[in-house]
Amino acid sequence: MTPSIPDMRVVRLVERHRFDLVQQNIEEPGPGEVLARVHSVGVCGSDLHNFSEGSVGDAVSVFPMVLGHEPAGTVIKTGPGVTGWAPGDKALLEPAIYCYHCSFCRAGRHNVCDNLRFLSQPEDPGFLRDYVRLPAVNLLPMPAGMSFPVATLFEPLAIILHSMKFVALQTGENAAVFGAGPIGLLTVAVLKLSGASRVFAVDPVPHRLELARLVGADVIIDPRETDPSQAILAETSGRGVDAAVDCATRNGSMDHCFRAARKAGRVVITGIPSEPRVTLDFHELRRKEIALYNVRRSNHESETALELMRDKPGLFAPLVTHELPLEKTQAGFEMLEGYRDGVGKLVISLD
Repeated sequence: MTPSIPDMRVVRLVERHRFDLVQQNIEEPGPGEVLARVHSVGVCGSDLHNFSEGSVGDAVSVFPMVLGHEPAGTVIKTGPGVTGWAPGDKALLEPAIYCYHCSFCRAGRHNVCDNLRFLSQPEDPGFLRDYVRLPAVNLLPMPAGMSFPVATLFEPLAIILHSMKFVALQTGENAAVFGAGPIGLLTVAVLKLSGASRVFAVDPVPHRLELARLVGADVIIDPRETDPSQAILAETSGRGVDAAVDCATRNGSMDHCFRAARKAGRVVITGIPSEPRVTLDFHELRRKEIALYNVRRSNHESETALELMRDKPGLFAPLVTHELPLEKTQAGFEMLEGYRDGVGKLVISLD
């Protein structure tokens, strides 16, 4: 006899800066679906946008909403027609649900699917809840020996691997990363693994700069102490970097990327600006004929991210600096908002 599953806890963002904790019913898995127990959820910068600003760029938050889209968990039940998964299997849980039949999906551009559903949007609850019902195709097997908190890095790392298609780094080229939050730190690490000769990391938070050095940054720059683009130009004999990646998108960082990039270089925007409309120094971009790219989540990179995490566990695990229980989600977000306690990557534990 299958034991009954209790009602689940759900953390909801009910207004800016305020979560509540409620009980909700658990839905049984349908055909082709699994019911998974969520163990760990990494907190993303877009989660913090919703919490702090009540929007993500021009997308206004609709309260109440359930955040969290960097999850790892365990299979509890499988629905009709599901093969290859059994109760007890540990899994990484992909948050994006695609239609697989629109022209973009058929062309392999699933990240811009016409009918994309992304769990943690207002109409599709995220993973800050005990249980989630997902299509079986959204599960990836979790490597033996990997912890649930570290496993949550697969989703942001996949985004970074996607961004590298636009960075298009050649061995020996140099790069600058603006913003040393988790996305920026992962970007620094992957740039070094990709053969970058020098990586510059720019951030105003001292402990984040130290984390950037830990994952491979060759030069760290505090923009409170010096103009970062001028410092990078000075360090490159006035030429600039081959690629500049903006993971901050605040305090003029995009324009600094344009100034720091060499002529005919590349600028990649991975972060999400807070403003609904963004003003750019277009003529700096134009004069240098810089290629400008933006990143829309990931696209078929999760498996590669998982392999990289398995092969380089000591590189990525130190990024997870804090783990808090579900009941302390509010305190965790407040800590992130204030850059307190040396926080790098915060993971919410539901165990």
